[in-house]
Amino acid sequence: MYKVIAIYKMPTDEVTKAKFEEHYKTVHTPICLKIPGIKELRTNKIFGGPTGASNLQMVAEMCFENKDAWKAAMKTPEMMESGKDAMKFAGDLVSVHFAEENIVKA
Repeated sequence: MYKVIAIYKMPTDEVTKAKFEEHYKTVHTPICLKIPGIKELRTNKIFGGPTGASNLQMVAEMCFENKDAWKAAMKTPEMMESGKDAMKFAGDLVSVHFAEENIVKA
C-alpha cells in the first residue's frame, strides 16, 4: 500500500485546536475522500507519548492500493485541492510525507 502521510503539530491554544478539529472533520475529510483511487483515510489522534504530552495533534494517512494508484492520484485536481486546503487551515502545523507500507506480522 502507498500512502500520503500528514503529520500535524499541536495547535498553540484551545480555540485554534477546536477550529482545527472542526475544519478537518467537516471540510478537509470530504475533500480527501473525493481523491480518485483513495482506498481509505486513516486518522490517528495523538494523546501522548512515553514522557507525557506530545507536540503532535494528529497523523493522517491517505491510503492507495498500489504505486500506480498513488501516482495517478498525485496528479489530480482533487489531490491539489486537498494540499491547498491543508496549507490554508494547518500551514506551519503540517508536514507531508510519502510512504510505502510494509507489514511484519508476529
